[in-house]
Amino acid sequence: MAGSGLFAEIVDGEAYKYYADGEWKKSSSGKLVPIINPTTRKVHYKVQACTQEEVNKVMETAKIAQKTWAKTPLWKRAELLHKAASILKEHKAPIGESLVKEIAKPAKDAITEVVRSGDLVSYCAEEGVRILGEGKFLVSDSFPGNDRTKYCLTSKIPLGVVLAIPPFNYPVNLAVSKIAPALIAGNALVLKPPTQGAVSCLHMVHCFHLAGFPKGLISCVTGKGSEIGDFLTMHPGVDCISFTGGDTGIAISKKAGMIPLQMELGGKDACIVLEDADLDLVAANIIKGGFSYSGQRCTAVKVVLVMESVADALVAKVNARVAKLTVGPPEENSDITPVVSESSANFIEGLVVDAKQKGATFCQEYKREGNLIWPLLLDNVRPDMRIAWEEPFGPVLPVIRITTVEEGIHHCNASNFGLQGCVFTKDINKAILIGDAMETGTVQINSAPARGPDHFPFQGIKDSGIGSQGITNSINMMTKIKTTVINLPTPSYTMG
Repeated sequence: MAGSGLFAEIVDGEAYKYYADGEWKKSSSGKLVPIINPTTRKVHYKVQACTQEEVNKVMETAKIAQKTWAKTPLWKRAELLHKAASILKEHKAPIGESLVKEIAKPAKDAITEVVRSGDLVSYCAEEGVRILGEGKFLVSDSFPGNDRTKYCLTSKIPLGVVLAIPPFNYPVNLAVSKIAPALIAGNALVLKPPTQGAVSCLHMVHCFHLAGFPKGLISCVTGKGSEIGDFLTMHPGVDCISFTGGDTGIAISKKAGMIPLQMELGGKDACIVLEDADLDLVAANIIKGGFSYSGQRCTAVKVVLVMESVADALVAKVNARVAKLTVGPPEENSDITPVVSESSANFIEGLVVDAKQKGATFCQEYKREGNLIWPLLLDNVRPDMRIAWEEPFGPVLPVIRITTVEEGIHHCNASNFGLQGCVFTKDINKAILIGDAMETGTVQINSAPARGPDHFPFQGIKDSGIGSQGITNSINMMTKIKTTVINLPTPSYTMG
């Protein structure tokens, strides 16, 4: 399983190594970073605390490897990605096990994440061959005042070294969503995994190692953000940063140099429910959207804005479904598992206490044991409560009763976030009008917010991010346009 068999070389005793120059190494710092199991709240894994000098070395080798990789035929790059995807899916069990232990992801969802990641890598390889194999041909006489004396050829070329920083909640899937586009486009890739999720990422990187990618092309450095975080994001060797996470991304965007940034920084996804909505469908999607993986998803339903006339009925249906959710350890495939850390649990509790003090209706008793928080629906939430605006990243969902659609749209748009939103109604005309008015990167009609499928565009506005993800968008973002202009001595007209 994790750290054994095919993966034995990535671990030394109790500590996992980092990956650089095609080898698994121990850091010269002699220091280790502990990874706490959210369920037991005890140290379960340890990873290397890499130094700034080791980061410098990684960047040097990445620059060298990228030059050769950019000259590798596109079909060959795709072939290696397909091989990595196959190895990744073949070894879903040990990677899934590490996801269970370090981020308390339910076992079945952990396996699903690994398989989905393999599918993403394969799809990216195929899409890359298609879109990178195409260019543009322009002629000069299409612009006023010009004869056809110039032929312009454009193509996409790699940026150089891409720094990928995925979050704890989908460390494998959101890592490969950055790695695969970077590699197919001809870039080198440096991965800085989250501490909670690092071991899963190291296992995933080993699958790319086994696929036979050139030495130095892919690196994975672990360590404390306080020691190598800013050093990585401000490193002159980095040509692009793809980051998924929270407020840290705003700080990174302010410090990074003049390089392309791809940022997804969370959301407060609003669910607007109209009088004519199918309330059973709404309730099912609120449970799926608000409570799956204990609400620790950027695209989780974070606030329900329901018309007063149907609020009682909807709350009753949601409460009936909440009562059926299983609560417990991830190994047992519980619906609600411990949140990732004690600090996260404390933050969530702070939002709950604030709501209680200000008069929210508790549909269930608030219950917490360590990092495990039981699912909680808060009714009659008002805009003066923190939970109305802040992202809990936990199994606590506020319901705000509204009297007009405009009130719901206003609350959605008053948020500093703008990732996704959803609207439930049987009237498609109303759905389109409301969706167009919601200031979010994506609007889901009659479904909970979701990131996938992975080839769909995925983006946020305001504090939810910069740029757009999705396989095609990521490939395009990780390339730049190269133009070659052929100057002719005389105008040339085909079949003239």
